[in-house]
Amino acid sequence: MSAYPNPTLHEGPNGLELEGVSLVALAERHGTPSYVYSREALSAAYRAYASALEGHRARIFYAVKANSNLAVLNLFARLGAGFDIVSGGELSRVLAAGGKAGEVVFSGVGKSAAEMRQALEAGIRCFNVESAAELERLAAIAAQMGKVAPIALRVNPDVDPKTHPYISTGLRSNKFGVAFDEAMTLYRRAATLPGLEVSGIACHIGSQLLDPAPVAEAADKILGLVDRLAAEGIALDHIDLGGGLGIRYKDETPPSPAAYLAPLLERFSGRSEEICLEPGRSLIGNAGLLLTRIEYLKPGVEKNFAVVDAAMNDLARPALYDAFHDVVAVCPGSRGTPQRYEIVGPICESGDFLAHDRELNVAPGELLALLSAGAYGMTMSSNYNTRPRAAEVMVDGNRSWLIREREQVADLYRGEQVLAAD
Repeated sequence: MSAYPNPTLHEGPNGLELEGVSLVALAERHGTPSYVYSREALSAAYRAYASALEGHRARIFYAVKANSNLAVLNLFARLGAGFDIVSGGELSRVLAAGGKAGEVVFSGVGKSAAEMRQALEAGIRCFNVESAAELERLAAIAAQMGKVAPIALRVNPDVDPKTHPYISTGLRSNKFGVAFDEAMTLYRRAATLPGLEVSGIACHIGSQLLDPAPVAEAADKILGLVDRLAAEGIALDHIDLGGGLGIRYKDETPPSPAAYLAPLLERFSGRSEEICLEPGRSLIGNAGLLLTRIEYLKPGVEKNFAVVDAAMNDLARPALYDAFHDVVAVCPGSRGTPQRYEIVGPICESGDFLAHDRELNVAPGELLALLSAGAYGMTMSSNYNTRPRAAEVMVDGNRSWLIREREQVADLYRGEQVLAAD
């Protein structure tokens, strides 16, 4: 196993390098905080899925919510991916990045009428419908537009994914999907509505999954439902089993895509339906890191603090989920006795932390890298405390590209107005 979750990260003569590019040089060129991604790691992660699915009728739809940078989307489009979206904005991003609308599936519990019209005009592949009310709205809008909306019901199989409760999506208590016991009735209703074409079925039980067993259990329930529908004359073209494969953040040992998919592919042996998958984190998570610089080292009575220039607005996962990200010095050295630090940002919240109780041997002004930050990092960032969002950089071999400019403060209040004087 590599010392780092991203095998393209390694020690060079002047500190850590991603592929063939020095992180020190990137910080000097683009400043901090910055997200940095490895094209090689992204491509390798996609190819691992494609290889596991070779010889099967299957399709990969990258989950745009994990990381929606246009360069990332364009890379996956060129590798052959479709896209799983949850908003009209994500659809616009996919199209701007060169993705094809006909290779887009639209999930999400709160699709607006405007988003439905946008997706119908674009000609997306499928709507993953998540409620009876949504089904009726989509049918009515499609009929008004003189179009037919291809649909799959996202069915909640009530399977425990054994993950963090905030990223569990397949239990009956979650907001996602339609109840398993209601699915037959809703499919019968969908088959009668002139604005709809029943195309498939979908489920997604959660994220950061480390055991294929819950997904296999969900697949068994979904396949049983598919067979019951076929017996009533409602034949489905595809079965979307979502994403959710976990990654290594600390000491996890997630299965490879091949091992994760093996029990699913076994269940599809001899079946005609296309298998659709929606990976996100497992494609992008370990391919990226957040580069930050230490502003101050602040000794305390109970804790020592390393105050860095990144904050919870840049990487929300630790504050939101108490999520773990490994923190490493970009230029490890020997400066005396290592100390244990809380890694915190400048934001005026006690919850503004990036890591707890980490042993580091560092000095002010030095660089740290927060690893496994490619997924749900930049996409969940905000401008709290009027902080411009970070730059994003893509590394390819010994070259790098700025793929998103750092925001400027003036960008944050553009469009705002003060009231006219009395």
